[in-house]
Amino acid sequence: MNVDTPRRVLLLGATGTIGRATLSALLARGHHVTCVLRPGVAPALPERTDTLCTDLTDAAALARDGFTGGFGTESFDTLVSCMASRTGAPADAWAVDHAAHMNALAAARAAGVGHVVLLSAICVQKPLLEFQRAKLAFESALVESGVDWTIVRPTAFFKSLSGQVARVAAGKPFLLFGDGLLTACKPISDRDLGAYMADCVTEPARRNRVLPIGGPGPALTPRDQGQMLFDLTRQPVRFRQVPVALMDAIIASLGTLGRVAPGLRAKADFARIGRYYATESMLVWDAARARYDADATPETGTDTLRDHYAALLRGEAEDDRGAHAVF
Repeated sequence: MNVDTPRRVLLLGATGTIGRATLSALLARGHHVTCVLRPGVAPALPERTDTLCTDLTDAAALARDGFTGGFGTESFDTLVSCMASRTGAPADAWAVDHAAHMNALAAARAAGVGHVVLLSAICVQKPLLEFQRAKLAFESALVESGVDWTIVRPTAFFKSLSGQVARVAAGKPFLLFGDGLLTACKPISDRDLGAYMADCVTEPARRNRVLPIGGPGPALTPRDQGQMLFDLTRQPVRFRQVPVALMDAIIASLGTLGRVAPGLRAKADFARIGRYYATESMLVWDAARARYDADATPETGTDTLRDHYAALLRGEAEDDRGAHAVF
């Protein structure tokens, strides 16, 4: 098939911020897109978008509904998934990042899909958490499935790094874990990531590859991010350091109490995720040298975190972190 030929695309996760950006990019490239939605979900979608309602977490429902949805015998060319668990908690991760994707893969193959583009995460390079193991388990199944595949592993999202904009604007200090130099990332916007995902549909060189991707460099540390906000808000530079050991103590306490209180167990899981992101860079991991490598982390797009911060401060962008909220 010619790279310029419009594709029939099944899109999972179209209601999330990255899913919406990917949908816009797919439509802009002339593809015919069908969004797979949960029953009862009725988001406002752009024109030229079809919808198919089925529960990907219910294998029986998916076997009944399939991926035909009234489209007769027409087959789909590509499945694009921006679907992910909302919280990263173990049960949610295995239900969505693994089981629902396994169901979707089986249904996609039955519907004639020959290529799957998967939005994963760069943090699976060093899997210490259940949601990372769940993602890796599906990645392995996809690679072994017999269909063409593209696995995209993006670095940090703008929304994940926007939790302290309001507090700095209000004159409060920027919180750092450790000295603020423990980690770095090449932040990527939803728009740039959506464009990258959409181009994976027709780019032959991206097939059957794992693709780490970041936004335009250089890599930024949390201290760099704080300095950006001080510059933009013209607030005095005020950092407050939070010892990583304090996070460890909180996690240990919540883990102990969580044995008898399920609610606290969930908080412990969330705290473990927070600690991971506070101590591990979102860059390509060089296993041979046991270090993260900013230079080896590819870049795409034109949107910068500084411009995003400025738009938030002007009220021209929304703080849509959801489960990404830490502060």
